[in-house]
Amino acid sequence: MNPSRFFKTLCLISCIFFLGMFQGAEAGYKEGLEAYGRKDYVTALKEWKPLAEQGDAIAQFNLGLMYRKGQGVPRYYKEAVKWYRKAAEQGNAEGQYSLGGMYEFGWGIFKDYKKAVGWYRKASEQGNAKAQIGLGGMYRRGFGVPKDYVQAHMWFNISAVRGKNKWAEFWRYSVEKKMTPSQVSEAQRLARKWMRKHLQ
Repeated sequence: MNPSRFFKTLCLISCIFFLGMFQGAEAGYKEGLEAYGRKDYVTALKEWKPLAEQGDAIAQFNLGLMYRKGQGVPRYYKEAVKWYRKAAEQGNAEGQYSLGGMYEFGWGIFKDYKKAVGWYRKASEQGNAKAQIGLGGMYRRGFGVPKDYVQAHMWFNISAVRGKNKWAEFWRYSVEKKMTPSQVSEAQRLARKWMRKHLQ
């Protein structure tokens, strides 16, 4: 076989192999999702765990969620942190938000407000509305960052507008009562600036 034909054949075999892997992973994820929807958590775990172990960030987040809630497994916060971290480090926004929450509340890991802020911020910058509420809350209370009502209002406002979240609206209104009109105007300006940059 000449070298050109050999490499073409090798490339074709590789493509078929990886396509088969992808289709198998997609099927496993779908079956896990259907099982989870039926509250058949044991089956969902069986389908998702191999994918998570192979590095699938969504499956890793799902495992973290199941360990945190005790779905199909005993509730085990340290294991939840492990899987959330794997997803978060791959850039999965839900994993980043969830890991931030584990640091904020000290579930399965030492409480660390600065690390919570860091993970909330990463998820917030990706547009995760729940993380934006979390980050706003940290600024509102001065946990892990200096207390800053302008920043708190900004993040609550972004979450309220983008996620249509009633909790974000509640906290935005709550913090606004403690602010001067000029502070509110500045927070609104920053929120508009953020949304222009991230919604292009």
